[in-house]
Order: sequence, then structure tokens, then C-alpha cells
Amino acid sequence: MDDAVKQPNDRALRNGLVGVGVVLIFDGSGGMKRVEPGVDHAAAPANGFKLIVGNSKAPEFKIWLRDELGEFNSGLITAPTSRSRCTVMDDKALIVLRVVRPGAAPQDVGRQFLTVWIESNRVIIASELNILDFLGLSKVDQPHHAPVTPADLIARLALRATDRLEPLIEMLGERLDGIEETLITHSTEKAQDNLEQLRRTLISFRRLVWPQRDALSTLEIEDLSFFSDRDRLRLRDAAMRTARIGDELQALSERAVLVHEEIIDDRAEQMNKAMLLLAAVTVVFSPLTLITGLLGMNVSGIPLADHGAAFWFVCILLVLIGGGIAMWMRKLRWF
Repeated sequence: MDDAVKQPNDRALRNGLVGVGVVLIFDGSGGMKRVEPGVDHAAAPANGFKLIVGNSKAPEFKIWLRDELGEFNSGLITAPTSRSRCTVMDDKALIVLRVVRPGAAPQDVGRQFLTVWIESNRVIIASELNILDFLGLSKVDQPHHAPVTPADLIARLALRATDRLEPLIEMLGERLDGIEETLITHSTEKAQDNLEQLRRTLISFRRLVWPQRDALSTLEIEDLSFFSDRDRLRLRDAAMRTARIGDELQALSERAVLVHEEIIDDRAEQMNKAMLLLAAVTVVFSPLTLITGLLGMNVSGIPLADHGAAFWFVCILLVLIGGGIAMWMRKLRWF
């Protein structure tokens, strides 16, 4: 049996998913170039910045982070997390964003996090996600449309994360439409099951979107010296777009509540109809039961006790009384 260790493919190496990562230098005018990691490379231009991307699980990248940023800061970057957040330390910032898996179903969005360390002329991204493909930077011979500032890079990350959410929000809206159509056909039980699953999914989406909006808003309002007005505008746009997704989720949640109330009303109406039918049957048969009970007493003096056709006479009487009560209830629109 071949015990050779499986070697990573060229694509994983090229995109920094294994090893010490990948280094890109942006000139601040929309251009960029790639520099091999592990060697002394040129510093970023005065108006540009440097991007280092690595896998947060790769041992080589963790060692590089510890040597570069220290034990405490490197631990913040690689520590497991469950929510988006933004932390500012001196003139540096740490922001955690959550991205859904490509092609994920609404009920299983996954937990792909990317942690970004931001300085005036350097950005470090630690994530198991293929960041270069995610941002469209996997090819070096790009047109001059690369990020021009660290804030521009963060805004693009947030917008790409939102782009992955929008199709899932549309799918949730279509599912809610399907539940409403199911209610029209009075399939209440099936609609209730689907609605419960949809509401759980909406809750998980809100847990994803709202902290991300708050993290972007926090980064925008923090007093970082290297953020320009244009940078803050870009971050505000990203936060507003994330907030719009949150508003759509809130609207879907409110619709789901209305559908749930409609299901409850439908069930209450069905129960009321059943109770009305039972009440009508009770009203019809109560006097008949009284009459038959009186005639069935084991005492002397019962009328028609010795008459041969007494049974049929009583039956006809009961039918007439029951029919009369039913007609009277029908006239009152009880059923």
C-alpha cells in the first residue's frame, strides 16, 4: 500500500491555501503584483498596501503570524469564532467576517470565517476560504481594478459576502410563497412543518447578517488615521447593503409570523366548525333521548305500553321532532 503523503495541488499552493501563504502588493492606483513569500520583498508603495493571505489552519502560516505579530495578536487572528466582530487596537483593526459556502442551501449556510488584520500599509487575511478566487485576484495579469486601499479591500470582501447571500434570500422568499400557496389548498399540517423549518433558517440568517453589519459600521466610525473619507464611504456602502439584506430577512420573518397566524386561525376555524357540528347533534338528540328515556321506564302507566303499533308511533314522533329541530337550527343558520 502506498504510504506516500498526498501533495497539495498547484492551485492550492498558488492561492495560499497551504504553506506560508501568498503576498500581493497593491500600488494604490488599481494595479497589483505578486511577490513570493519567505523572501525579502519590496515594501508597498507610499499610496499602496500589502496583502498577505494564508490558511488559518496551516502550521507554517501560524508560525509566520506568531513571528510577525506576536503571540497575543496571532492568537486573535487564528482563534476559532462564531460571530462577526470588529476590534480596534491603537491604529490597527481586527475584523471577522462570515461567508456562506459556495452553492450552499439556505438551511445549511456553513461557517466559513475570514479574519482580517488591518494596518496602514498592510492587510493580513487568515481563512480556510480561497480569498484570491473570492475577490477575483487569483490572476496577476489583472486589469487595473484591484483594491486601492485597505478599506476598499474590506468593502469588497463584505460586498462579495453579500452577493452570496442574495440568491439564498430569494430562495427563502420563494419557499414562503410556496407555503402560502399550500395554505390555499388547506394543507395546513404540511404548511406548518415547512414554516417551522423556514423560521429556523431565518433565525440563523439573522445571526449571520446583523453582526456583520455591526462590524462594518464599527470599522467605519473608528478613528483610524489611514482611513480617508472615501474609505469610510465605501465601508458605509458595504454596511448599508448588508443592512438591506437584514431588512429583507426581517420582512420575511414578519411575513412568516403572519402566515403562522393564518395557520392558527385556519385551525381555530376548523375546530369551531367541528364544535358547532357537535353542538347541533347534541341539540337534536337531547329531546329525543329524553322522550325515549321516559317511555323506557320500568313502571306502570306508560302510555301505549300495550298497543301493538306503539313502537312505530314513537319512531315517527321522534323523526318529526328531530326533523323539526333540525329545520329550526337551519333557519337560524347554525349549520
